[in-house]
Amino acid sequence: MTALSLFELNQRVRAAIEQQLDDTYWVEAEIAEARLAQNGHFYLEFIQKDASGRSLVARARAVMWARTYHLLSPLFERSTGERLRAGLKVRVEAAVEFHELYGLSLRIVDIDPAYTLGDMAQRRREILAQLEADGILEDNRSLSLPLLLKHIAVVSSAGAAGYGDFCDQLHGNEYGLYFDVQLFSATMQGQHVEASVMAALEAVANDPRWDCVVIIRGGGATSDLADFDSYPLAAAVAQMPIPVIVGIGHERDDTVLDYIAHTRVKTPTAAAAFIIDHGAQQLASLDEWQTTILQNARLKIEASKQQLTRMTTLLPRTFALVQERQQRRLEQLATRLTTAPRQQFLNASHRLELVSNRLAQAARMNVQNAKFKVQNMEQKLAALDPALLLQRGYSLTFTADGRLLRNADDIKANDIITTRLANGTVQSQVTWKKKQ
Repeated sequence: MTALSLFELNQRVRAAIEQQLDDTYWVEAEIAEARLAQNGHFYLEFIQKDASGRSLVARARAVMWARTYHLLSPLFERSTGERLRAGLKVRVEAAVEFHELYGLSLRIVDIDPAYTLGDMAQRRREILAQLEADGILEDNRSLSLPLLLKHIAVVSSAGAAGYGDFCDQLHGNEYGLYFDVQLFSATMQGQHVEASVMAALEAVANDPRWDCVVIIRGGGATSDLADFDSYPLAAAVAQMPIPVIVGIGHERDDTVLDYIAHTRVKTPTAAAAFIIDHGAQQLASLDEWQTTILQNARLKIEASKQQLTRMTTLLPRTFALVQERQQRRLEQLATRLTTAPRQQFLNASHRLELVSNRLAQAARMNVQNAKFKVQNMEQKLAALDPALLLQRGYSLTFTADGRLLRNADDIKANDIITTRLANGTVQSQVTWKKKQ
C-alpha cells in the first residue's frame, strides 16, 4: 500500500477545493477574534453558534489582506459607526483557500455594512423589548425632576475632557446658581464599561442626597458606544431611584440608554445647559411669586385704606342719623311722659343716655380698630423694602460688569467691585480674599 506524505495529501485537498468550489461565497458569521498585524493584514476568526447561543457549530479562520482592509474598513466604519471587532455579526464575500502549511482559511474580498447595521438595530430592539416585558422600560422616565437640581452625581471618566467641560459650564453659569457636583469615576469605553458604570450607579443609589445622576462621555470613536448597548446596564439605569440624565456621544449617535433615561441630551455641555436652564426656570418662578406677594400686599393695604376712608365718611353721618332717631324717640317719650309718673320719665332718660354712650363708644372702637389694621399692614409692607436692609447695616456688592456678587469664587485679586450702602456707593479694588 502506497502512502502519501502530508504535503501530498494537502496538495490534493487544495486541488479538490479549487476545482469543486466557486470563486467566492457570501458568508454570515460572528467575529470571535480580530487582530490587525503590523504588516497591515487583518486576521479574524469566525464562529457560528447553535439556536440556544451556547454551543459552537462552526469555526473558521479568515484574513483580509492589507490592501483590501484599508479599502473596506473605513467604508464599514463610516456606514455602521463600528470598527470590525469581536462580537459583531457580519456578512462577507470570501474565497475559500487551502494552504498546505496553514490549512483552510477564508480570504475576504468584500463586506456588507447593511447586514451589521440591521443586526445592531435588532439587538437594541431586543433589549428595549425585554425591558418592556420586565415592566421597567418607563420607570426612570416617569420620575419627576426635583424643583432644584443642586446635588448632582456624575458618572464619567475622571480625566475626560467632557467631564471638565461639564463642570466648567455648571460652575460658571450666568445666574450665580450653586451646584454640588461629585464624580463617580467609571470606565467609559472598552469591555469593562458595563461593570464599571453599573458599580458607579450602585454607589450613587446608596446615597440619598443626590437629586439626579448624569452619565456623560465626550468625544471618541463612535464604535465605542456599542459598549453601552447592554441589557444589564440598561436595566440598572431604568431602575435608578433618581432621574438619570444621559449625555453620551455626539448628535448623530444613539445607545439603548438614550431611550430609557429620564432626559437625553447629546453632549456633556448640553447636560450642563439642561441643568442650568432648569434652575433658571425655578429662579424665575420664585421671582414671580415674590412679585405676586408684594402686589397682593399693596392691593390689600390700598383696599383697607379705602374702607377706612369710607368708614370715616359714613360714621359721622350714621351717628347723626342715629342721634336724630334717638332725639325723635326722646321727644316722643317726653310727650308721653307728660302724663306719666316722674319715675318713668327718669328711667327712660337714663336708658337713652346709656344707649347714646354705648353707640359713641362703639363708633370710636370701630375707627381705632380700622386704623390699627392699616398701620399693621403698612409696617409689614415697609419690612419688605430692601432699603431697610441697607439702613440696618447690610450692603450689596456688585462685580465690574454689574452682576450681584454672591460667591467668593466670582472675584479675584485686583478686580474692581462696587458696594452699595444705605447712604451712598463705594468702589473698591480686591487685594485678597478668604473663603469660609
